[in-house]
Amino acid sequence: MSVYIDEKGPIALPTQSVHTFSRSSSKNSRLRNTIITTCFVICSLDFCPQADILLPERNKDLWDNLTGTIGTDDFKARAVNWLAGAVRVPTESFDNMQPVGSDPRWEKFAKFHGYLLEAFPLVHGTLELTKVNTYGLMYVWKGQDTLLKPVLLAAHQDVVPVEPSTQDMWKHPPFSGYFDGERIWGRGSSDDKSGLIGILSAIELLIESDFQPTRTVVLAFGFDEEISGTQGAGYLAKTLEEQFGKDGFAFVIDEGSGFAEQYGSVFATPGIAEKGYIDVKVEVSTSGGHSSVPPRHTSIGILSTLLVHYEAHPFKVHLEREDPLYSTLLCIGQHADSLPSRLRKLIKKSTHSKHALRRLEKQVYKNRVYESQVGTTQAIDLIQGGVKTNALPEKVYAVVNHRISALSSVAATKQRDIKLLKKLASHFNLSYTAFGDHLTDQCSPSHGSLTLSDAFMTGLEPAPVTPTGEDAAPYQFLSGTIKAAYNSHRYLQGANNIFVAPGMMTGNTDTRYYWDLSKHIFRYNHHNAGNATSMLANGIHTVNEFIVADAFLEMIRFFTTLILNADESSSL
Repeated sequence: MSVYIDEKGPIALPTQSVHTFSRSSSKNSRLRNTIITTCFVICSLDFCPQADILLPERNKDLWDNLTGTIGTDDFKARAVNWLAGAVRVPTESFDNMQPVGSDPRWEKFAKFHGYLLEAFPLVHGTLELTKVNTYGLMYVWKGQDTLLKPVLLAAHQDVVPVEPSTQDMWKHPPFSGYFDGERIWGRGSSDDKSGLIGILSAIELLIESDFQPTRTVVLAFGFDEEISGTQGAGYLAKTLEEQFGKDGFAFVIDEGSGFAEQYGSVFATPGIAEKGYIDVKVEVSTSGGHSSVPPRHTSIGILSTLLVHYEAHPFKVHLEREDPLYSTLLCIGQHADSLPSRLRKLIKKSTHSKHALRRLEKQVYKNRVYESQVGTTQAIDLIQGGVKTNALPEKVYAVVNHRISALSSVAATKQRDIKLLKKLASHFNLSYTAFGDHLTDQCSPSHGSLTLSDAFMTGLEPAPVTPTGEDAAPYQFLSGTIKAAYNSHRYLQGANNIFVAPGMMTGNTDTRYYWDLSKHIFRYNHHNAGNATSMLANGIHTVNEFIVADAFLEMIRFFTTLILNADESSSL
């Protein structure tokens, strides 16, 4: 509880109430702002309440032994070999892959399954394995108490392709799994074979110690996350729902963010939301002809003008208090040791002042990653047109990728694009069709057509936001587990403080298919990003991808702690 003071004496209100007050449209806003401002001076508002460290109790001896084992050189060698071996099996997924059964490029995943069987014999001898759509992996570790909701741990087997022309740019070959004594190198070492192998390593270690779960643990490993997950997680989700029902899991954890130092303090930022997604195809059609008698504007010239117009008019991005990033900023404002006092005051003031919120926005948007987390983005990623230098192309197109703000929608994004290009369609005298609707008179003569469509039928609404309040048991559970794993990994130096703040990734994960499985979905794998603000610093999706071996060991420690804590939790 927080105590507010007015002329009539103290008023006790829940600590979370301040956020609700700041959004209110009440006529008493002046009094509300006075109360909040006064409280900043008189009392300490808890905008980012922290869970206590959560350690296993019933399994404390086992946890102590396992965390000690993970800290040994012998186990480090095993863990490095497990991950390096996984990297050595190329499991690239490509945008143009056909469904399973009609494209031989999927067959490489059978080899990866063979590797997992050989590397983790106890997992495969103990857990029940179901292969979904041939290459999706669903493991079930049955618990003794069927009344407890199971937990779902997810990861993906596939990796983004290595561009052949970049082979020489890698310090070590991209599928070598090379270990230099500090880092494990190769495609997938970080995204996301470290998560998949980290989960299996923790379970193999638990089985070696004769642990038998009370709560069922389920693993779901898709195989095409990097190309939207339709063949992998899309099928796995249906099987999981059939077997465990809607809202059948206490929580879901998939790949995601980790922790990093910010302003002198360490913050873990489990992803509680995901942006939406749509690829808009912008297609221009004209009559074509011979290039020796060109029109004033060719189809490529018109398309180029449209794309320049796109980039000249990005989405207006405003930081709102309802946005997940704002919750992250509140935590930084309260707990960061080295945050400049001016910025700390600005964060506090922004809770009740719109002007301060806009000033904070300008400061925050100096960080491109933060800005991209908030608003709807646009990126022109594909362009196609023309086949010969002396022939005017009849059809040309480009694809504009949008990542949709958590506070927006697919429909709002489409409407903005339609409006953006309307005047140019008229200027070039093009008939205009957008997402199936004819926006101009089809009987009127034109010089061609402009068509907007969903390029790959990928329209995805922003994800539901996972609850994070003090009464949200799974979030509090995860926060306490994060702290336990973090401190345990640093036990030789004594306990270190880490704060947990709600966060959000800039991309999407397989959890897009798991919304009906649990209201508590977290994108987090306890990745140590050091002083970096993004896991992209590890070469994800580009050359020289790697993971520090010590960071991988800490991930195993996290999953071990998570499973043991969940096994004896009465709050989930």
